[in-house]
Amino acid sequence: MSIEIKAPTFPESVADGTVATWYKQPGEACARDEHIVDIETDKVVLEVVAPADGVLKDVLKAEGDVVLSDEVLAIFESGAAASAAPAAEAAEAAAPAASAPAAAQESVQIKTPTFPESVADGTVATWYKQPGEACARDEHIVDIETDKVVLEVVAPADGVIGDVLKAEGETVLSNEVLANFLVGATAAAAPAAAAAPAAAAPAEADEDGVAGPAARKALAEAGLTAAQVKGTGKGGRITKEDVDAAVKAKPAAAPAPAAKAAAPAALPALGDDARIEKRVPMTRLRATIAKRLVEAQQTAALLTTYNEVNMGPVMELRKKYKDLFMKTHNGTKLGFMSFFVKAATEALKRFPAVNASIDGNDMVYHGYQDIGVAVSTDRGLMVPVLRNTEAMGLADIESTIMDFALRGRDGKLGMNDMQGGTFTITNGGTFGSLLSTPIINPPQTAILGMHKIQERPMAVNGQVVIQPMMYLALSYDHRMIDGKEAVQFLVTIKELLEDPSRLLLEI
Repeated sequence: MSIEIKAPTFPESVADGTVATWYKQPGEACARDEHIVDIETDKVVLEVVAPADGVLKDVLKAEGDVVLSDEVLAIFESGAAASAAPAAEAAEAAAPAASAPAAAQESVQIKTPTFPESVADGTVATWYKQPGEACARDEHIVDIETDKVVLEVVAPADGVIGDVLKAEGETVLSNEVLANFLVGATAAAAPAAAAAPAAAAPAEADEDGVAGPAARKALAEAGLTAAQVKGTGKGGRITKEDVDAAVKAKPAAAPAPAAKAAAPAALPALGDDARIEKRVPMTRLRATIAKRLVEAQQTAALLTTYNEVNMGPVMELRKKYKDLFMKTHNGTKLGFMSFFVKAATEALKRFPAVNASIDGNDMVYHGYQDIGVAVSTDRGLMVPVLRNTEAMGLADIESTIMDFALRGRDGKLGMNDMQGGTFTITNGGTFGSLLSTPIINPPQTAILGMHKIQERPMAVNGQVVIQPMMYLALSYDHRMIDGKEAVQFLVTIKELLEDPSRLLLEI
């Protein structure tokens, strides 16, 4: 029976999508619920699966085609897997010599992902595979860095990298061709094609293939190669923690003495008073962060108000229930950030101007609370957004923030994670900052800065008592928020944190 495979029903805010990748070709057998095609929108990538056991018959929309909601993508023949697949396998078995070269000669184009409207172009950051190297299906082959996130491009099938058309450092547009790929060349052509590159630089190729950007940087700093580190990540990939563990286990690794021995030979030639400089280009992400921060200072009427909060009650509550909290919520740790997010959410409800944004001459008041949490990564500061915090519990907040931190470290944060947001919280206290003046994240109108908890003598009921105190800073756009509202907003957060039971009672 023929079945129409259609694009998903897009939400109202999404007009159309693009056929990103077909994982099955006409005539291939599919199992029920097997992933067969990706539809990429300007917000997310949607997976379309097989409706039943059968065979993909006709593909009506090729990769790169724009499709509308519920538009027909292909024709699927249900119940044909049992008869069609064995027949195809028998034909392949009857003529293996003829089929292998044909597969090896099939060439497809590897293209950049479809960028959202807010991203004009990207830069080829790192090639993990070189021409002639064999790739497994879905293996990571190249990174494309935009001004917001780093996008991974994977191999469309088992095969071999052909010609690389865009070198590292080149600027590329949406859906631009990066390289040619020889599908099905793994078994026959890969060993011969990859022999020369493997002989030239096996260590470098292997290291790039099994380690992410943060792990490669740690490997370089530690003077280790990928072969010296056992990967515990997904698919055996090496993580930064694996490198740290290897450094502790092997403090006297072989590359380190060589580096130390080479350094004294070079330094005397420069002279004792020589000053060394190193010039490196600014990454797109760092350049965008710099541009936005300068823009915020130039276009907004920035003002900062300060207060201090006694963290004793929150610390006592956390100490009392942290073990039970972790046991109840499947290992999720109870931190301080969730209390600040909940306190900020309640304060935003009471002072809508702090939750608003400026759009030209209009003031946009948001009826929801989407709070961005600043996360420091190797590539720079990123601000993923917690959606609808008014409906989140402490455990939901903590687990989501931990997920953001892990994906930010591995370069896995997507554009959808960081778009939007009505308010931002940044915690400089994790690095020891006692007091700072945060800069707002446009078009938001305010940002809360947390700082280091430090014991200080305080006057309590006429007595000098040592209390764990934290300075809070609220930077805000005076065009939108008056001083009275800003001060009252910060005092509300202070009062809620000093009496956490008010968060539960919403008073």
